[in-house]
Amino acid sequence: MVVFSEDHIQETRRRGRIEVICGSMFSGKTEELIRRLKRAQFARLRVEIYKPAIDTRYSEADVVSHDSHAISSTPVDSSASILLFTSEVDVVGIDEAQFFDDGLVDVCNQLADSGVRVIVAGLDMDFRGRPFGPMPALCAIADEVSKVHAICVKCGELAAFSHRKVKNDRQVLLGETEEYEPLCRQCYRKAIWAEEENGRSDGYK
Repeated sequence: MVVFSEDHIQETRRRGRIEVICGSMFSGKTEELIRRLKRAQFARLRVEIYKPAIDTRYSEADVVSHDSHAISSTPVDSSASILLFTSEVDVVGIDEAQFFDDGLVDVCNQLADSGVRVIVAGLDMDFRGRPFGPMPALCAIADEVSKVHAICVKCGELAAFSHRKVKNDRQVLLGETEEYEPLCRQCYRKAIWAEEENGRSDGYK
């Protein structure tokens, strides 16, 4: 006779819900997403993972964390495409949700209402410190929200802001440590003040 652990039982029963993992860059969002999805796979649930097609930093197809952990995924151009691939699944994972269109909110609701466990990871703020894409609405409708933090590279405190180190005003700019650094609120404000003193005007105000 097979005896299942309590963790396994919880994995298989947590269906028809939306879980959001949010935070700054380098906070471990994708790492946590991969961990939950792999646990679901170990529980022999049917899992599908999606990411925006524009995110090709580490791989064109796989979801890859900064620590190089990876899981196979399907790149899609729009949130509506997710519904085309999600028949007969138990768990849907979505990475870099901030890059999707606002229709992602309805897509996640439809999936959860049909009994699918939806796990979404994404940046909650852009480099200006403003709510990013559909993430605020996803946090509002979620059954569970996990806010994860990086470590501030200036002072070592918990970091919630993604500071862009290069001069570029576009909201979407794919990058890593060369382009971004995680900062706490105080160090982020100091960095912005210093840039304004140096004549930069990137719309932070």
